[in-house]
Amino acid sequence: MQVKFTLTMDDVTVDGKNIDSLVFDWISEVDYNEVLSISHNWISSQNFLTKRMKGLSRVGESSLTIEPLEDF
Repeated sequence: MQVKFTLTMDDVTVDGKNIDSLVFDWISEVDYNEVLSISHNWISSQNFLTKRMKGLSRVGESSLTIEPLEDF
């Protein structure tokens, strides 16, 4: 299924520079189990983003929205 991800991060530090807000969105083909895994990792890992994004050292607040898209 196609899914739209929207990642919002506020009060972040990237490569030593402070940034008020970053928003990334993308569409990906994933199955239901992958969505569950991503959701679980997002909720359970305190440093989910800083472990995966090069240069990102701090995130004040963040949210991840996962929205299924209808196939046309």
